[in-house]
Amino acid sequence: MADNVKLYDTTLRDGAQTEGISFSVTDKVRIAQKLDELGVHYIEAGWPGANPKDIEVFKKLKKLRLKNSKITAFGSTKRPKIKAKDDVNLRSLIKAETKAITIFGKSWDLHVKDILRTSLEENLNMITESVAYLKSKNKEVIYDAEHFFDGFKSNPDYAIATLEAADNGGSDCLVLCDTNGGTLASDIYRITAEVKRIVKKRLGIHAHNDSELAVANSISAVQAGCEHVQGTINGFGERCGNANLVSIISILKLKLGINCVSNTQLKELTEASRFISEISNMRQMGNQPFVGASAFAHKAGVHVNAILKNPKSYEHMDPAATGNRRRLLISELSGKSTILRKAEEFNLQLQKDSPKAKKILKLVQELEHKGYQFESAEASFEILMRRSMKHFKSFFRLEGFRVIVEDDEDGNLVSEATIKVKVGGKKEHTAALGDGPVNALDNALRKALVEFYPSLDKMHLADFKVRVLDEKAGTAAKVRVLIQSQDEQDSWWTVGVSVNIIEASWLALVDGIEYKLMKDAKK
Repeated sequence: MADNVKLYDTTLRDGAQTEGISFSVTDKVRIAQKLDELGVHYIEAGWPGANPKDIEVFKKLKKLRLKNSKITAFGSTKRPKIKAKDDVNLRSLIKAETKAITIFGKSWDLHVKDILRTSLEENLNMITESVAYLKSKNKEVIYDAEHFFDGFKSNPDYAIATLEAADNGGSDCLVLCDTNGGTLASDIYRITAEVKRIVKKRLGIHAHNDSELAVANSISAVQAGCEHVQGTINGFGERCGNANLVSIISILKLKLGINCVSNTQLKELTEASRFISEISNMRQMGNQPFVGASAFAHKAGVHVNAILKNPKSYEHMDPAATGNRRRLLISELSGKSTILRKAEEFNLQLQKDSPKAKKILKLVQELEHKGYQFESAEASFEILMRRSMKHFKSFFRLEGFRVIVEDDEDGNLVSEATIKVKVGGKKEHTAALGDGPVNALDNALRKALVEFYPSLDKMHLADFKVRVLDEKAGTAAKVRVLIQSQDEQDSWWTVGVSVNIIEASWLALVDGIEYKLMKDAKK
């Protein structure tokens, strides 16, 4: 196994092929900068000449002063029966003016015959001549052997011959690709080890996740001798995605002791993963290993009790190593240990044998039975706990509210909320319009309170989720509303439950505003 592994990121090309992702030029530049900070060795920026966007991307990236990464252009070998210097694709790669270039060629005889529709010998010539041409222009050339593992299973001698063709052209690295993502980890290891015995050039791995084995296959390849690993952040990619470079970096560094990035860069992994998810407009999976919000979240009371005594009991690593954190979730499965730990987080004094701990736990269990869920609404739970312990200051009192939804003369639905609140001894009666009834309520409530609490002007509703709790009850079913609120420094979730969606929304809205005011009062 290699002591040194180079990381090759293809988020900007393979990742961009994810259904639902469409990077702008600015998006690609920002992601490249983040990958450079993370210590990725190669950043594949796209296919030059394929579209105007990628042409502009390479122009922008050329102006960046990257500290750790080489920008890489991607393309294919030349077309059959023309000279390499006359191939439009290869000329576009040169024009991108990158230090490194990656080209792919066919390793599977099926593709040569049925897709390229040329001879096996001509395909070998295409590979050698394309690599040699790029090397003549003083470029570092990485050769991606497309469909290598399928090709090896079909015709091992020919698959090896394609690698030797690239080697003869002067390729700096030969990358074995599991393009269809159907190879098992044991076969990846066996085939890679066999190739390693025959071909002496530096080897790499490029795995797809169609069998949910891309990370395992990449690690198996490294253990068999690969020194170069390709993947995407968060496993973005066409179909089921590419190998998740976030997990690969973590495993290489923490499990195999390979210093592919520094300890400091590793601690930025969680932030980088979430940053790129946000730019991609893709929701990050909570259960994503190493960096997901749930990766080190503990819910069962037995687990929490053990974690507080020794984190190794239910955690395979320190969450802080990748910039993540441990979370203890509040639910009906929680025990007193979770309640006590949460009290500690909230700077509340709560003794182990205190009746208040039992009271809070019982209240949580009762509320969750009614449909509440606090593991996703920690702001509501903190308010609940402070109220139970009589450590909560009431900032206002509701006198009443009304919501009207009407169809105006232009056929548009208009929502208006009227609210009466009391702050101290002063009453406030106000109304506001909104895009819908919840938005109108939110606007009216903050409008009524902003005179007393000006900081509410910097707060807004960021997300709104509704879950029907008993579908069989039809329109009489309870609903759970989760609301995410945000100010300039922070965001938080609150929850409300009712058979009336307006009331459930109101309960969550009020908790959100009271949490904001409570947070500001602590400053």
